Amino acid sequence: MKQTNTSVPLNSNHEEVSSTHLLLRRVAIDTYRENVAYLHRDCAAYRAEGFQALSKISIKANGSQILATLNVVDDFSIVGCNEIGLSEDAFKQLGAKDGNRAFVSQAEPPISMGALFRKMNGERLGKDDFFSIVKDISQHHYSKIELTAFVVATNRGEMDREEVYFLTEAMINCGRRLEWREPLVVDKHCIGGIPGNRTSMLVVPIVAAHGMLCPKTSSRAITSPAGTADTMEVLAKVDLPYEELLAIALKHHACLVWGGASDLSPADDVLISVERPLSLDSPAQMVASILSKKIAAGSSHLLLDIPIGPSAKVRSMPEAQNLRRLFEYVASRLNLSLDVVITDGRQPIGFGIGPALEARDVMRVLESDPLAPDDLRQKALRLAGRLIERDPDVRGGDGFTIARDILDSGRALAKMNAIIEAQGSFHFDYKNPPLGSLIFEVVTSSAGVVAAIDNVQIARIARLAGAPKVHGAGVDLFHKIGDKVNAGDILYRIYAEIEADMVFAKELCAKSNGFRIGNAEEIAHVFVEF
Repeated sequence: MKQTNTSVPLNSNHEEVSSTHLLLRRVAIDTYRENVAYLHRDCAAYRAEGFQALSKISIKANGSQILATLNVVDDFSIVGCNEIGLSEDAFKQLGAKDGNRAFVSQAEPPISMGALFRKMNGERLGKDDFFSIVKDISQHHYSKIELTAFVVATNRGEMDREEVYFLTEAMINCGRRLEWREPLVVDKHCIGGIPGNRTSMLVVPIVAAHGMLCPKTSSRAITSPAGTADTMEVLAKVDLPYEELLAIALKHHACLVWGGASDLSPADDVLISVERPLSLDSPAQMVASILSKKIAAGSSHLLLDIPIGPSAKVRSMPEAQNLRRLFEYVASRLNLSLDVVITDGRQPIGFGIGPALEARDVMRVLESDPLAPDDLRQKALRLAGRLIERDPDVRGGDGFTIARDILDSGRALAKMNAIIEAQGSFHFDYKNPPLGSLIFEVVTSSAGVVAAIDNVQIARIARLAGAPKVHGAGVDLFHKIGDKVNAGDILYRIYAEIEADMVFAKELCAKSNGFRIGNAEEIAHVFVEF
């Protein structure tokens, strides 16, 4: 018969530890934006307090308190009977040290749970309801299950435009807000969905070289193989603290950083941790996420890129116009000047898809390299020109020419290099980028013209190859829509670092390589505004 251990638990100094006072232990597990705590099944506190696995508990130590989701373990190598283990995220948030005493108790339900339940039932929420929910989210009071419930409840057509405004305002007010004391603070953002679309990393140094203030904060990729922060991280540090971000932006008129490290709209990064695995990016969450980050970063003028295409996030002009109106409504309520451009989203922009490959393309454009992708260059110049025309000293229609002169003269490259050095350069060599050692080439079996490229499929292949987590993984395109190809020509090359990743990417390619070969008459054309 199994005997129950009834002895009083002791710490390393052989002192008694009470059932609710335990010793902290750092458990090296990345739980991605979720606080997780670990108690041994034979722990006295686990039995005495009536804790259950996946319930929320409160942990207090050194004057700080966090809430965490409880996991119960049977392995003494993970946590002992007199210890409470904390995941990397939880340990960092609590700000304590290994071996510190911690008080553990049942957690009170978040104050906003009532509002969450009402939203789950399809009710319309008010301003105070959203502030309460977002405050609890930003303070990590929600478990992943509760976060998922909120994300799903606000997905698609479940929120009216005023609710989206309330959500956006709450996300701004629950974090820091930068104040630049400048009349003109510009930014550019794309709603995403187009692989390789790294125009921000060209627009920022161009407009900054013109003398405009452009503090660019970005989120990491949600469903794409790389976001601006992921790609910039190949070149320099992006997780900069608040004070350092301010200093760099004021000195160089720009920065390219991950917004999560500076506590700008902190609820957004928590919500992204749920949206990413669910591959959800609803219009309401998209508007709230983008506008809250821009306003929190102190922007007064925002240029927003909405690409449309058969495999883009937005598939039609009516859908694009509806989204445009939602952005414009919320931006106007928040006193943000917004300029929306609708662009061609039929295919990836540039050649590289994945952090290192996209960083290579950006540097090729800045360096005026003959191998630079012209579509990336031209789109970046048009977007930069639109922002430069916000300068009251610039005549309308002159922006593109000014942007082109700044790029061709090398001033944009000099500005980008200054930003990279200020943020902490990783000494990236764009001529020899660190790509995955495993290579697979996808070839066409028939001759003809590239009639269509599936953005979603190409992005999925790049992600399965390891991007964005593995910086050198991804897809390098050899052809674009309209190109003539012969049987046996290489359509693209896949890079991976891990054998299993390459296997998964190749299996997906076997189902569909994302290219449609036909004739010139089959090419899909879309109307875009620029």
